[in-house]
Amino acid sequence: MPHPLFTPEVRMMLQERSDAGLREFCESLHPATVAEALDDDFTPEQVWEAISHADIRTQASVFEYLPPARQVEMIEKARPQVGQLLGKMSHDDRVDLVRRLPEDVHEKLLRLVDEADRRDIATLGQYGADTVGAMMTTDYAWLPGTLTAAEAIDQLRQQAPDRETIYYVYVLDEAARKPDGTLAPRRLLGVVSLRDLILAPRHALIRDLMESEVEALRYDEDREAVAKLFARYDLIAVPVVDDRFGLLGIVTHDDVLDVVQAEATEDLQRQAGVGRIEGTYLEASFRQVWLSRAVWLVFLFLMQMVTINVMAHYEGKLDGGAGRPDGRGLAFLIVFIPLCLSVGGNAGSQASTLVTRALALEQIRARDWLRVFRRELLMALALAAALGVLSVARTYWFTPTDVLVKVPDDGFWSLVWVVTFSVMGICLTGALVGAMLPLGIKSIGWDPALMSGPLIATLSDVLGIIIYFSIIGLFF
Repeated sequence: MPHPLFTPEVRMMLQERSDAGLREFCESLHPATVAEALDDDFTPEQVWEAISHADIRTQASVFEYLPPARQVEMIEKARPQVGQLLGKMSHDDRVDLVRRLPEDVHEKLLRLVDEADRRDIATLGQYGADTVGAMMTTDYAWLPGTLTAAEAIDQLRQQAPDRETIYYVYVLDEAARKPDGTLAPRRLLGVVSLRDLILAPRHALIRDLMESEVEALRYDEDREAVAKLFARYDLIAVPVVDDRFGLLGIVTHDDVLDVVQAEATEDLQRQAGVGRIEGTYLEASFRQVWLSRAVWLVFLFLMQMVTINVMAHYEGKLDGGAGRPDGRGLAFLIVFIPLCLSVGGNAGSQASTLVTRALALEQIRARDWLRVFRRELLMALALAAALGVLSVARTYWFTPTDVLVKVPDDGFWSLVWVVTFSVMGICLTGALVGAMLPLGIKSIGWDPALMSGPLIATLSDVLGIIIYFSIIGLFF
C-alpha cells in the first residue's frame, strides 16, 4: 500500500524541484517507507529523480524495497548510477533482480557493473532458483583463527561497512588451491558471535573462543531446509558450504522470512487446487494464472465424471417401478445425496490439512503412517458417531413433507438408517483418505500439498456415491 502521508509531499517536491527536500525525505525515513510512498502512479523516471538526491547506499536500500516489477521497469530506464547502485545492493537481491531482466537488458546492465561484482553475480547465478545457494550472500564477516580478540575487533571495524551482518563472525583456514590453480573456498573452522568477541579478554585467540560445531547447509539443498534450520536453532544467519566444508556464503534471517512466505503461499495454492504462480496475484500474467487453475479444474472435472458413471450404474434403483416389487421408485433418495457427500469432502479436507501441515513441520514422517492411521481411525469413528446421531434427528424430524409422501409405508426407518449409516461411512472414509494420501505422496518423494482440498473432496465424492448406493441396496 502506498504511504498516504508522504506521497503528496513527494509529488510537490518533484514539481518544485526541491533537491534539499527530496534528500531529506530519502535519508531521514526508513527505506521501506520511502519505497511505499513512491507508488505505482510515479513513472520510473520520477522514482529515479526522487531517490537520486540521496547517497548511493541509500538509493540501493530504497531500491531493494521496491516491488520486483517496478525494479525491472527502472533498470530498463537505466541511469548512469545503476552500476554503482547494483554494487551496493545485497548480493542475493541483485542476483534475483538480474534473473528477472530480459536478456538484452541483462547484458547491458552487466557492462555497467565492475569486474568483482560481475564475477559475484555470475557465481551466485549458477545455483538453482529454489536452492540454498540461490538465497545466499557473499557479504559475510570472517577472520583467521590466529588473531586475538582485540585484533579481530579492529579488523571487523574495517569489514563492517560492506557486510550484511557481523553478528556472526566465521573463522576460516588458509586459502588452498585447486588442481587447476584457482583458489578454493576457505574451509569453515568455526563461528564466534560479536557478543562473545566483545566480552572476551583482549589477548584471547579467536580459535579458542570460536564454536567449532557449526550448523551449516549445503549449497544444493532445497530452500525449505533453511527455514527448518532457523526455526530449530533460533539462528540469525547460517553458513552455506560446499562438499569440503568450504564457506561459499551465508543466508540471513530476512531471506528466511521471504522463503517462509513463499513456501506457505505455494502450499496454500496447491491445497486450493491451484498450480504454482510466480509473483503476486496482480503481477502474474493472465495466461499463467489461467493455466495454473485450468489444469487442476480439468483434472478434477475428469475425476468427477467417475461419479456420473457410478450413479448411472445405480440408476435402475431410482427409476419408478424398478426399485421395489410394489412398483414404487426410490427417486426420493436423491435429495439426500448432497448432505451425505459434503460430509466426506469436509472430513477429508480437515484430515488432509492437519497431516500435510504436520509433515511440513516434520512433526510426523511417512513411516509414521500406521500411527496416523490408528489415530485418524479412532477420530473418524468418534466424528462419525456424532454426525450419525445428528443424522437420525435430522431425518426423523426435519425431512420435508414432499419427500415423506414418496417414501413407502414400511420404508421410513429404512430411510433414516440409510442416511445415518451413509453419513457415518462417508465421514470415516473421507477422513482416512484425507489422512493417508498425503503420507503416500510424501513416501514417494513428492510434495504432500499436492493432496489438495478439491482433490480430496473429489475422491470422497466418488467413494461416497458407492457407499451411499451400497447402503441403499441393504435397506430397500
